[in-house]
Amino acid sequence: MPTFTLPYGKTRLSCTLPDSFQVDALLPPQALPPAPPEVLIAAALQNAQVEARVRAKGNHLTAAIAINDKTRPVPHQLLLPPLVKWLEDLGIQPEQIQFFIATGTHTPTPPEEFHRIVPETVIQRYSIESHDCDSAENLTFLGDTQAGTPIYVNRKYFQAQLKIVVGNLEPHHFMGFSGGVKSAAIGLCGRDTINKNHAFLTHPDARAGVYEQNPMRQDIEEIGERIGIDLALNTVMNAEKEIIAVLFDDPKMVMRAGIPLSLQATQVRLTEPYDLVIASVGGAPKDLNLYQSQKALTHASMVVRNGGTVILAAECGEGSGSASFEKFMENVNTYQEAIAKFSHEGFRVGPHKAFQIAQQAARSQIYLVSEMPKELTARFLLHPAESLQSAVDQVIQRLPANARIAVMPYATNTLPMHAP
Repeated sequence: MPTFTLPYGKTRLSCTLPDSFQVDALLPPQALPPAPPEVLIAAALQNAQVEARVRAKGNHLTAAIAINDKTRPVPHQLLLPPLVKWLEDLGIQPEQIQFFIATGTHTPTPPEEFHRIVPETVIQRYSIESHDCDSAENLTFLGDTQAGTPIYVNRKYFQAQLKIVVGNLEPHHFMGFSGGVKSAAIGLCGRDTINKNHAFLTHPDARAGVYEQNPMRQDIEEIGERIGIDLALNTVMNAEKEIIAVLFDDPKMVMRAGIPLSLQATQVRLTEPYDLVIASVGGAPKDLNLYQSQKALTHASMVVRNGGTVILAAECGEGSGSASFEKFMENVNTYQEAIAKFSHEGFRVGPHKAFQIAQQAARSQIYLVSEMPKELTARFLLHPAESLQSAVDQVIQRLPANARIAVMPYATNTLPMHAP
C-alpha cells in the first residue's frame, strides 16, 4: 500500500492508501534554484537602470520598505540585509530608512515578535513599526479608484520619498497573484480600502492565476500607482521554499517578468476531477491558522468533483486567525445560512473566509486535520478529524471501486489548470 507524507506545521504527517484505488500525486513542477540565493539576490540588486532612477530622485532621500508579517514565508533574512546595504551605498542614511510590517487586516505585530520576521541586525539598526488598519490618525486619504475603492494608506509610508515593497510572487486564490504593489497597496491600507477591494471576491475573474482580467488585482494596481510605489523586490520560490528567481524593478515590470516564472513553478494540468483530494497547505507558516489555510482549500476544490471529499492537513496552531471570522459563524448551522448571511450583511474581511469555505463545503465534504479544538472546527461547519489516517480510512469506505484520489502535499503552491 502506498504511503504519502504531507507537510504539517514544522513537521509532517503520513497516510497509507489501498492499492485498489488510482492515486495521483499532484505536485508542482520541479523548479530548481539556478544559483545560491545570495547570488540571485545580488544579481537582482545590480540593476543600473533602477539605481539611476533612484539617484535621479535627489539626495538625502527617506526610504520606506513594506515587508510582510509572520503569515508569509518571505525570506527576509536573506533579502533585507543586502537591500539596506544597497540603499546605504546610494547615500541613504540608516536613520532615513524605515520598515513597515504590512499586516493588512491582521492583528498588528508587537515589537517582541519582530524577530520572527526580520533579522536582528535590521532590528538593531533601523526603525520598524507594524501597520494598524484601524488607526485612522495614521492613515492618509488619496481619493477613490476608478472602481470606487477609497484609498486610505499608512501616512508615514506614503510620505517617504522612496517607497519599496518586499514579498513573494506566487498564485493567490482570488487576487490572481501576490507580489508587486500588494504588500503596501493592501498590507499598509485602511480597513475600508481592503473591504471595498476584497468585495470583488465574488467576481468570476477574481481567481487564482488571473492577472490582467482580475478586477481585484487591477484595483490594487491602481492603488499602488496612487501611493507612488517605486520599487518591488520579489522572490519566486518553489514548493520547498527555495528561491528560484529574484526580481527588483518597477512593480509592474516585476509582475510582468515574475508571473510566467511563477506559473512554470506551480501550474499543473488536469483532465478530470477526483473523488477524494488529500491536501496540505504546505506547512508553516502558511498553515498558522485557518484564515490562511483556507487558500489551500481553494486549490483543492478546483480538483475535487461535485459531491467529492477534501481532507485538509493544516496545523492551525493559532486557531482560526480571525475573531470576526469566528463571530460571523455564531448561530450559523448550514453552508446555505453562511452564504445567505454574508450576502445580507455585505462584504467584510474576516467573514469573507466563512463565505469562501461555505461555498467550497457546499459542493464537497471537507475534513480538517489540525490542532484546533474540535468545537472550533465544527463551528466552521468542517468535519474535525482525529488524525490524517483516520480521516482517510473513514472516507475510503464510502468510495466507489473505480474512485480516483489525488494527493496535494503543497496545495497552495499547486495551481490546477484544466486541460482544454
